[in-house]
Amino acid sequence: MKPDQSVDNREETKLLLSFNETRSKTLELCRPLSRDDYMVQATPETSPPKWHLGHTTWFFENFILKPFHKDYRPFDEKYMYLFNSYYETVGEFLPKPLRSTISRPDLDDVLNYRSHVNEAMSDLVGNLKGKDMQEVKARMNLGINHEQQHQELLLMDIKMNYYVSPYLPAYTKPAKKRKAELQASGWLSYGESIATVGYDGQGFCFDNELPMHHELIPRFNMSNRLVTNGEYMEFIQDEGYARPELWLSDGWIAKRKNNWAAPLYWGNSDGEFYYFTLSGRRKVDPNEPVVHVSYYEADAYARWAGFRLPTEFQWEYAMRTTELNHQGNTLESGIYHPDVQPVEKTEIAGPGGVWEWTSSAYSPYPGFRPLPGSIGEYNGKFMANQIVLRGTSCVTPDGHSRLSYRNFYHPEDRWQFAGFRLCRE
Repeated sequence: MKPDQSVDNREETKLLLSFNETRSKTLELCRPLSRDDYMVQATPETSPPKWHLGHTTWFFENFILKPFHKDYRPFDEKYMYLFNSYYETVGEFLPKPLRSTISRPDLDDVLNYRSHVNEAMSDLVGNLKGKDMQEVKARMNLGINHEQQHQELLLMDIKMNYYVSPYLPAYTKPAKKRKAELQASGWLSYGESIATVGYDGQGFCFDNELPMHHELIPRFNMSNRLVTNGEYMEFIQDEGYARPELWLSDGWIAKRKNNWAAPLYWGNSDGEFYYFTLSGRRKVDPNEPVVHVSYYEADAYARWAGFRLPTEFQWEYAMRTTELNHQGNTLESGIYHPDVQPVEKTEIAGPGGVWEWTSSAYSPYPGFRPLPGSIGEYNGKFMANQIVLRGTSCVTPDGHSRLSYRNFYHPEDRWQFAGFRLCRE
């Protein structure tokens, strides 16, 4: 065997191991669910767990097996319609709000579909040859990262699905959290700079993190940690939700339309705040980062406090040029809820626990080019009317915590694990 073939075989073995681990992790996250839970879709924004299982499988089938595995036989051609999410160039798809209306295929069929595709993927990787090899590897990496994104979405959606139930069921038992004592917040100063931002070439990235480029960043100060529940309670108690001068016009409309009076999952009982978590309902911890707020709420709080939200470039520059302390918890911690950030005034809490709203619109970097073909619909076509979030969250797989990662949501969205930190001139 030639030396380069040996290297290729090691890469293929490692890639297949990552594929199998990711596929198994998704099923592991579904283990606490009852059979009925797999069909629930609480809101138009969420998806039933059964659909997540099917769609992540559809991704590998449609973008890898069909074009590259000459002997592959599709499990069921109807799945092309049922489990396509938004790929217009692939074909028609079931509208997202209707994903819970289809009782067939049943759960066993979807699980068999996953096994069918897993076996075919193993067969393909074991027989990769020629010029297709690198393209299949690239698409497998994308598919693995895509499924990991859906692991986060799965927990986001399960939380919402359980929240609408009057039983308020717990997805998991409370996990033992790290003992930590909240310190007073502090400001870190950053001088004017022409900073390099974007993907630095280490490991995987999505196309929206490219290309690396320079941004002029005026001098600024940024808070060393996230805004906490206790601090956000002060905004609520000062009637922050009743003061239109603090809100963007669209935010005020969204607040009134949706009757917002506190973060999502919060409730008030006998004068005390409680929130719903994936481990059940409990009293709000004032020292934890506030989570499940929209961009509009984060922006209103910042105005109330006399500050603003950082741009995505300020956030990335600060994180790259400061020694990070207390990385927040991610999916692998098993806590599924943000924990306290016990940093000193001169330290900065690194990413983790919650995604962080920035003030930046989600738009392409200079020179951005989407991936060729249908896969190019993955990120690029959403670059309008959305806001960038940076960092990572308590339900994000570890491999997605790179500093160039650009998450994005509509400014009124709240069911993602999103919080914020403050910035000033």
